[in-house]
Amino acid sequence: MQTEIRYVCSQDKAFWFGLDRHLPEAEFEKKVRDRQGYVLLENGEPQGILRWNLFWDNTPFCTMCHVDPRARRKGFGRRLTERWESDMRSQGYGMVLSSTQVDEDAQHFWRKLGYKDCGGLTVDVPGYEQPMELFLCKALQRERE
Repeated sequence: MQTEIRYVCSQDKAFWFGLDRHLPEAEFEKKVRDRQGYVLLENGEPQGILRWNLFWDNTPFCTMCHVDPRARRKGFGRRLTERWESDMRSQGYGMVLSSTQVDEDAQHFWRKLGYKDCGGLTVDVPGYEQPMELFLCKALQRERE
């Protein structure tokens, strides 16, 4: 089996929105343009995505890492995250962030990858209520030269 991770491109739109129901369409084209998204393919077939932006305009923040449910438990989420972390490290960033709701299992995924809890956000505005959003951070170690 051959696995490839590449930047998202416009041709990925249908697959992308099959997994990501939160990203507005206009933002998808920005992810393509700014290389702020990845697609993981296995034998040429897309299996997962990762998207990110800059939190506070200076800290890489993974806003979604999602693998097709039929392709889970194969290490694809880990590979997507490691690729993103490597790219962030090579761009000179020393720390990355992610988040998940406290009632979701994703927090365990992030902790297995070395992320630590670093805070939370509670939203109780009518119409926008949700369980607390747990923020996680990870220091990026410099690659040995």
